[in-house]
Amino acid sequence: MEEIVEPSEESGTDNFELQLNESAKGFLKEATKWAYFLSILGFIGVGFVVLAAIFAGVIFANIGHFNKSMRSFGLMGGSLISAIYLVVAALYFFPIYYLNRFASKANLAIRDNNSALLATSFNYLKSHFKYIGVMALIVLCLYLFLFASAIVAAIAVGYR
Repeated sequence: MEEIVEPSEESGTDNFELQLNESAKGFLKEATKWAYFLSILGFIGVGFVVLAAIFAGVIFANIGHFNKSMRSFGLMGGSLISAIYLVVAALYFFPIYYLNRFASKANLAIRDNNSALLATSFNYLKSHFKYIGVMALIVLCLYLFLFASAIVAAIAVGYR
């Protein structure tokens, strides 16, 4: 976790204290309730993905017993599908964790009127959005790569 550094007087910046009025506190408190609710739903979703990984692995590992032509696929496919589901669960866990930490820390900060704890909660919120943003960029780049690959493949097939 990154440490929050406050500007010093030597840096030439003004050090001011931001204060929240009652309506801002109310909005923040309501946002923390929704963030907490969404994080709980997210943790449940991660649990379902982990269960799906276990069941998919078992189902694909035993598929060879039902269809002998798929025996080699069963062992390899079950492990591969389980691994993919577990990676998806791990990737989904971290933004949910950050959202949960934001909600709980911000709620405590509002209750105790603690500015340092509020800053910590906003650090978790920043981490949540940063993670989601990086993942969105990665998925966008993957889509662009797949799109470009499809165009190249289509051109290559067309020249045959």
